[in-house]
Amino acid sequence: MRNWMRERMKRRKKKPNENESEATGKVGQQKPPVDEHHPEPLRPAYDMDPDDEPGFATAGQQVQEPPVPSRHDHRIETEVQPESPSVPPPGAPEHKPVPKVTGKPRAPKGVVVLAIGLPGSGKTTWFKRRGVTPLSSDMLRGILFDDITEQRYMGLVFSTLRSLLRARLIARMPWNYVDASNLASHERRQWIKMAKGFGYEVHAVFFDVPLEVCLERNRRRERQVKEEVVTRMAAKLKPPGFDEGFAKITVVRVKKTDGAGA
Repeated sequence: MRNWMRERMKRRKKKPNENESEATGKVGQQKPPVDEHHPEPLRPAYDMDPDDEPGFATAGQQVQEPPVPSRHDHRIETEVQPESPSVPPPGAPEHKPVPKVTGKPRAPKGVVVLAIGLPGSGKTTWFKRRGVTPLSSDMLRGILFDDITEQRYMGLVFSTLRSLLRARLIARMPWNYVDASNLASHERRQWIKMAKGFGYEVHAVFFDVPLEVCLERNRRRERQVKEEVVTRMAAKLKPPGFDEGFAKITVVRVKKTDGAGA
């Protein structure tokens, strides 16, 4: 009997160590042996981008934290509206692919450009010169209501406009333009938040055009905006700033002797 008890105690001493860690959710289960023939298992070291393949580190190796992207250098440019609105500018950036940046920080997936300005400031002409079709509130009013002057459903128009931009960002379109007044920072905030959420850089094109020039151009248009409406909009117009999240701001001005229509 004593011999049998000794043999049983020896066998119990040779039993593999059990898992005592509650973090694994496997308390009481046997740990796998670790030796030269059974190395420690690998565990993933996840990166920030879900499209990337995860790296791996051994159980005793420290996992590097994902790099924190540094802020892009703020850039500001100035343009003067040309005498001939039909002539495209040389080397327009939207006709080129988004440059790829090697190393860190991670390059943006593309660019979202917000036009900012009053009616008659030259936004539509600026887009036509570049040969691009922006996401436009006027375009949507024509599609939804067959009337670009319809003003009763502003919420519906701009929620649809945001949905269209979201679809383009999901499709990873490199250049995206939003043609709207975007007068104040709170009106621009949702566009910027959406673009950055998808990994896009945001540029502003600010049409710094005097109110009297906008009113004069508006009088020559086939579809006019009421002058009191344009005046009220001018009181709300705030220039864009880098603190809003813009990586680049282009300021578009007119010559003192303005003869071009918008």
